[in-house]
Amino acid sequence: MELEERMGNHNNYLSKYACKDTEAIYLKDEEKDFRGTFFHDIDRIIYSLAFIRYQDKTQVFANSTHDHISKRMIHVQYVSKIARTMGRALGLNEDLIEAASLAHDLGHVPFGHQGETILNKISLKYNEGFFNHNVESVRDLMVIENYGKGLNISVQVLDAVLCHNGEIALGLYEPVKKNAQQFLEEYALTYQDKNIQLKLRPMTLEGCVVRVSDLIAYLGRDIDDAIRMKLINREDIPQSIVKVLGSTNKEIVNTCIRDIISNSMDKNYIKLSEEVYKAIEELKKFNYEFIYNKAMSDEYRKSLEEKFEGLFKKYIEDIDSNNEDSFIVNSYLKAMSEEYKKNNTKERIVIDYIAGMTDEFFLQEANKL
Repeated sequence: MELEERMGNHNNYLSKYACKDTEAIYLKDEEKDFRGTFFHDIDRIIYSLAFIRYQDKTQVFANSTHDHISKRMIHVQYVSKIARTMGRALGLNEDLIEAASLAHDLGHVPFGHQGETILNKISLKYNEGFFNHNVESVRDLMVIENYGKGLNISVQVLDAVLCHNGEIALGLYEPVKKNAQQFLEEYALTYQDKNIQLKLRPMTLEGCVVRVSDLIAYLGRDIDDAIRMKLINREDIPQSIVKVLGSTNKEIVNTCIRDIISNSMDKNYIKLSEEVYKAIEELKKFNYEFIYNKAMSDEYRKSLEEKFEGLFKKYIEDIDSNNEDSFIVNSYLKAMSEEYKKNNTKERIVIDYIAGMTDEFFLQEANKL
């Protein structure tokens, strides 16, 4: 058996609803590689610079010195494992699932969703459209990585990343067929249409699995983290949730995975039972009220907003004056391709730069102001 055939042997055992390696679509010509299409995508993603920066990006709790509080790197690993577990049980393409899972949060800004909200305000203020981390994740892969030349990642993976919105829970996840052009049109619309995020649906069943796995991965783990941070007690979780899902991350994850597998086997959709779906919705509301809305003080939030705005203005000035003492000039732009510098406004370049920062580097730069 040839090496290429051996590496692609898993395609012979996939469900009829799975996305085979031979179905991969690329935006640029792609040379044949013995690793297979989506497997190759995984390698490109984990060796990207943005992937390395996961390790110092906030998941929920910023500036925590607790060794056992999740960072963004841990979250994407959990999403990958949960999604691959369901993917294997349902006969789906685990390589596509892993690639999308590991890439889905590459565009997350420093300080998580709080940073994203602030950067969105700045982006709108300077006519750069809506900023969403899922869109920036796609942009990172298509445009920013490889020093402004982008990585040639399959459309199926890019689409799963674009549509991964784990903040929106659904009881039923059905794939929507798309071609490359339709994907690019949806991607472009995200900058113009605030409501497009509510309408995005993955083009593959694997993308649907990644999307629901994002939700499962953070709900229970964030509870465990909040308990370690002494923000809540486990006894605070309503019994109506505990009776269905359990109260620990292990129980919640196990319940959701088993429920999805049993309701989705040999189907062209991913489905939650009504009981589990309602419990997830209730748990989400609980988390927002008692964890996410209290994870950062109003004072710290205001301080962050001032730092984001201050850095944005400073970097615009640095680009205008070609200030070679500034990292955005002497490190970031100096390394980027002429194509990137030519095709993007200075405002968009600064947004890309800030979005890609780790929390620690962001604070180092802000403290210089």
